[in-house]
Amino acid sequence: METTKITTVDEYIAGFPPQTKEYLNQIREAIQLAVPEAEESISYAMPAFKLKGKPLVYFAGYKGHIGFYATPTGHKAFEKDLSVYKQGKGSVQFPLDKPMPLDLIARITKFRAEETLKKIK
Repeated sequence: METTKITTVDEYIAGFPPQTKEYLNQIREAIQLAVPEAEESISYAMPAFKLKGKPLVYFAGYKGHIGFYATPTGHKAFEKDLSVYKQGKGSVQFPLDKPMPLDLIARITKFRAEETLKKIK
């Protein structure tokens, strides 16, 4: 069986049901608006944003939720805000039956960008 490797975020999002697609696009846009200079790619088979080659955040669609990955520091810095969501090590799950916390996602992405730029300097 031949599997097609996803190479763009558009291809990734296209494979989901309409509601999930809508949420994935909302998250993508929130990240792009928060850090316009971030570069979009596919990494670990999911949408990823990097700044100056360094990872910022990742996100992925699942059957009942959207997974959001801001590496450990992004999750730790927003621990209180994220406490209402199911979490794993370095991940948080935003359920598909609730609106996406786009402002929170933008704030976490900006935090990661600031942190990344400080480390580079």
